Amino acid sequence: MAKPIIALMYDFDRTLAIEDMQNFQLIPKLGYTPKEFWERTEAFCKKYDMDKILGYLYMILEVAKERNIPLTKEFLAECGKPIKFFEGVTTWFNRINKYAEEKGMVCEHYLITSGNSEIVKGSSIFKEFTKVFGCKYLYDDKGEAYWPRTIVNYTLKTQYIFRISKGVINDNDDKEINQKTINRRISYQNMIYMGDGLTDVPCMILVKQQGGASIAVYEKDQLEKVYNLLEDGRVDYICKADYSANSQLEKVVKLLIDGMAIRESLKVKRAKSEKALW
Repeated sequence: MAKPIIALMYDFDRTLAIEDMQNFQLIPKLGYTPKEFWERTEAFCKKYDMDKILGYLYMILEVAKERNIPLTKEFLAECGKPIKFFEGVTTWFNRINKYAEEKGMVCEHYLITSGNSEIVKGSSIFKEFTKVFGCKYLYDDKGEAYWPRTIVNYTLKTQYIFRISKGVINDNDDKEINQKTINRRISYQNMIYMGDGLTDVPCMILVKQQGGASIAVYEKDQLEKVYNLLEDGRVDYICKADYSANSQLEKVVKLLIDGMAIRESLKVKRAKSEKALW
């Protein structure tokens, strides 16, 4: 019998990484400070009443063109190498996988980010994810980006929770994802979503309402940033963004896995009892 699967789903910027992924190397290589780049992007989006995610993707293309910098997949991946993560992140996945295995379950990790998938691919934790859902570019015959291929903004993130549950993880599959599914690959109750703030609220609420768990993480001394999310019932838990062994966050996730394991065990026992009655 196949082991039940649990899905841990994460935002990236300020959830796993200590700041926006573009700030580490991409923006400096484009000749800007992060402050300068994001201010220019903000002004551009206000001027044209534009979606901020689409706006920053355009601005990267525009500035690269101005600076005559070839925006290739390789260039973007290189910009992911210096990304710094919160304490314990790099060993987190292996520890949680082992714990889930001890409980008779399989743990899969998914990234749902409004950042650049190509940058994430160059980071040290890319290999830990079953699938990365993020913004992507189209590339021309010279291998240079020229147009956004996939856009993941704050509300569009929610579609990937449905995709993960159904096991439909191809971005262009809009048929199977909308069909009624009786047997889901991953139950909503076996899902945990982790994010850092308001931009993650749609996903947090969806997972919580469907019987899973949502966790808001916060940086040191910034508890107030997420406390209202807990007060308003938008998340189940708030924890410091510390992924170290025996941290509060690890303890909460392990307890959630314990609950999932118990629930799955009861399902098996119930099924056996019903079979015996027949």
